[in-house]
Amino acid sequence: MTRRNIERYQWEKDRVHQPEEMRRQKGGTEYDTGLEVHQLQFHAEYSTVDASEEIAATFKVQAGTKLLRRMYWTSAKTEDAPLSMSVSYLIYDAVAKNPALLDDKNEPWPGGTHHQLSTIGVEVDHVSDHVIARPPTPSEVEILRTEPGDWILSIRKISTGVDGKVVEVADAVYPADRTELVYGIKLHPWEKK
Repeated sequence: MTRRNIERYQWEKDRVHQPEEMRRQKGGTEYDTGLEVHQLQFHAEYSTVDASEEIAATFKVQAGTKLLRRMYWTSAKTEDAPLSMSVSYLIYDAVAKNPALLDDKNEPWPGGTHHQLSTIGVEVDHVSDHVIARPPTPSEVEILRTEPGDWILSIRKISTGVDGKVVEVADAVYPADRTELVYGIKLHPWEKK
């Protein structure tokens, strides 16, 4: 898997206003892997949780605030091990404005999180990724089927809306031996003197 997050996040945002038929043809995993929708197996589980001190501080809300917790993992149908797994948090009261966003049976959602948020009037302004390498937790070992001694890449993605409020906190993990991260930064030219 190759993640080009800077390009990918803009691609995800640009798809929000495309017709559903177009959004259904390709999602984030397809973008990262080059695989087609029919070659993938998608899993989603939703639950509600109270915001921990850490997550609450990121959202700038009170600890204990009700969150929608969304756990995902995607596998190629020809492989045993998932390509990645992630846990995404959204403020429950905000997303409850569209009851369809509370039901994991609506996954995979055509257009992903950007489109989901657009249904409640939220536009993502910017995304920041915080990447670390670490040993996997026992549940990550079980889901990702990593070997003892393997490491994972953990990406905390923080999405902020145009109003400056954090709208999503997501923790994605990728087996380090199967993942490449590619970041390119556009630099502004020097001013001519």
